Amino acid sequence: MSHLDLTKIISSLNQAIKWMLGSGLFITSLLAFVSIIIEAGFKLPFHIVIIMHIWYFLCVTAFLFVILVRIIMKLFGRTEKRRILYSEYFLFVVISVLLTMNILIPAGQVSEVTFANVVTDVVFLRFSVILLFIIELSKKSLRFQRLDLNPALLFIGSFLLLILIGTALLMLPRATTEHLSILEALFTSTSAVCVTGLIVVDTATRFTHFGQLIILILIQVGGLGIMTFTTFFGFFFKGASSYQNTLFIKEFINESKISEILNTIIKVVVVTLVIEAIGAVFIYFSVADTFDTSQAVWYAVFHSISAFCNAGFSTMSNGLYEPIVRFQYGMQIIIACLIFFGSIGFPVIFDIYKSLKYYVVNKYLFLIKDKPYAHRGRHLTIHTKMVLATTAILLIVGFFVFYIAEYDNTLSELPWYGKFAGAVFGAVTPRTAGFNTVDMASLSAVVVLIYLFLMWIGASPGSTGGGLKTTTFAVAILNVLSISKQKDRIEIFRREITNESVRKAFSVVLLSLLVIGTSVVLVVLFNPDIPLLSVIFECFSAFSTVGLSLGITGDLSDASKVVIIITMFLGRVGTLTLLAALIASAKTQSYRYPSENVFVT
Repeated sequence: MSHLDLTKIISSLNQAIKWMLGSGLFITSLLAFVSIIIEAGFKLPFHIVIIMHIWYFLCVTAFLFVILVRIIMKLFGRTEKRRILYSEYFLFVVISVLLTMNILIPAGQVSEVTFANVVTDVVFLRFSVILLFIIELSKKSLRFQRLDLNPALLFIGSFLLLILIGTALLMLPRATTEHLSILEALFTSTSAVCVTGLIVVDTATRFTHFGQLIILILIQVGGLGIMTFTTFFGFFFKGASSYQNTLFIKEFINESKISEILNTIIKVVVVTLVIEAIGAVFIYFSVADTFDTSQAVWYAVFHSISAFCNAGFSTMSNGLYEPIVRFQYGMQIIIACLIFFGSIGFPVIFDIYKSLKYYVVNKYLFLIKDKPYAHRGRHLTIHTKMVLATTAILLIVGFFVFYIAEYDNTLSELPWYGKFAGAVFGAVTPRTAGFNTVDMASLSAVVVLIYLFLMWIGASPGSTGGGLKTTTFAVAILNVLSISKQKDRIEIFRREITNESVRKAFSVVLLSLLVIGTSVVLVVLFNPDIPLLSVIFECFSAFSTVGLSLGITGDLSDASKVVIIITMFLGRVGTLTLLAALIASAKTQSYRYPSENVFVT
C-alpha cells in the first residue's frame, strides 16, 4: 500500500470521526432511541426485533469506537476541540467491562442477541442507548440555547413539543388497552404536561403500565419544565455551561444572581427527587397491606410524583375516592403534604432551608463552641413571607368552610379523625392538585364556590402548580387596601412593593378572567345542555391546572375539549408569557409624555 493511499485512508477516517463527534453520534443514538420506543409500543415480528437489537449493538459499538479513537489521539498528543466528558468516560468503562464479561461468560439466554460473536444483554443495550441519547441530547440542548431566540417563545415551544411527543407516545398500541383517538391522546398529554389532571378516558383502565409510565414522565418533565431538565442534564453530563447558556436559562427560574443559576437548577431537580422519594416511601408503607408489593410500589411512586407536581392523575378509576383507599387517612395527609411542598414554590423551600440552617448553626456554635451569635440580617425574604402568610390564610379558610359545610354531607359517614383528614385534604387539593377523597358531584354549593376562589388563586410562583398565584392575589389585595387608605405606595413587612410588581399583578388578574370567561362562553356555546356552574368549575379548573371536575369532562363535545386543551395550555405557560412571545418589546423608552388623570370610580 502506497503512502498516498494510507494518507487518504487516514483522512477519510478523520472525516468519519469528525462527523461522529459532530452529529453522527446524536443521529445514531436518536434513531436507536426511537427504535426502542417503537419496540416498546408495537408488537413487531421477531426478525424485526432482532434487527433492532443489532442496531442497538451497532450504536453502542460506534460510541465505543469513537471514544477509543479519541483516547488514542489524546495519548499521542493530538489536540481536540471537544474534550471527552466524564459521563462519556463512565459509559465507555461500564460498556467495555460488561461486554468483556459477556464475551468470557456467555449467558446464552433467549433475551440476548448474538452479533459478531459477541453476546450482550438486550436490557443493558437499551439502557446504554438511552443514556447515550440523553448525553448527546443534553450537549445539543446547550448549543441550542445559544441561538438568538425569544426565551418566552422557546419556553412555549418546548411545552408544545412535549405535548405533541406525548400525544404520539400515548397512541402507541401497547400504551393503551383499546384504541385512543387523536383528540383523547392530545387531551391526556396536555393535561399531563400542564400538570392539570382532567381526563376524558380512565387512566386506570384505558392505559397499560407502559402508557401510565408515559403519563408519569410527562407529569415529571412538565411539572419542572423541559428547559429545567435539559439544562440540568446538559450541565450534569457536560460539567460546565457557557455564560450565554446561563443568561438564557435565567429567564425561566426565579434567581437574580447569575452565579447561582446553575446551582439553583441542580437544587430544584435534587429537592424534587428527594421529596418525591420520601413521599413514595411513606405512601408505600401506608398502602402496603392494601396491595401486593409490586402494585404498592407502583401506586406509591405514581401518586408521589403526581402529588408533588400537583397533577392529580391517579392509577385508580375513582382516584383517592376509590373504596379501597378512601379511608386511608394517613395516606391522604402524606399526599396533602406533597401537594403543599409542590405548591409553595422552590424559592420558598430554599429560603426556609437557609433560615433553618442559619438558626441551627448559630445555636450549635453558641451552645457547643461557645462562639458569639452571628447576625445575618433579614432571614426570610418578603416573597417567602407573603407566600406563607397568604397560603396559611387560604388553607385555614378552606379548612373551616369545607369542615362546616360538608360535616353532614360528604363527610357524614366518617369518624371525627376522618372528618379532620377530609377537611385538611379538601382545603389543600384545590391549590392546583386535583385529587379528591369525596364525591365531587355531591359537594354543597358553598364549597363549590369557595373551590372556584381557591382554584383561581392557585399555587405560588416558582412551584409546580398553576393558577393566579398567591403573591399576585396578595399584591392585588394590598393595592386595594393601599388605595382605600389613600396611600401612593404598597407597604408590607416594612418593605415597599415595586410598581412593576403591581402592574404585573393586575395584568395577570385581568388576563386570567378574560381567558376563563372566554372558555366558559365557548363551552356553553358548544355544550348548552351542561349546567352553567359545572362549566364554570371546569374552566376554572383547567386554567388553574387543578384537575378537579364536577363530572362533565368526559361528556364534553370535541369542540369543548379543544377549548379546555387551549385553556390548560394557557394556564400552564402563562398569559403574560404568551404575550411576551407574540408581541415585540418596545424599542425605546427614553421618552415620557405629559401625564394626565383619568376619572376612575
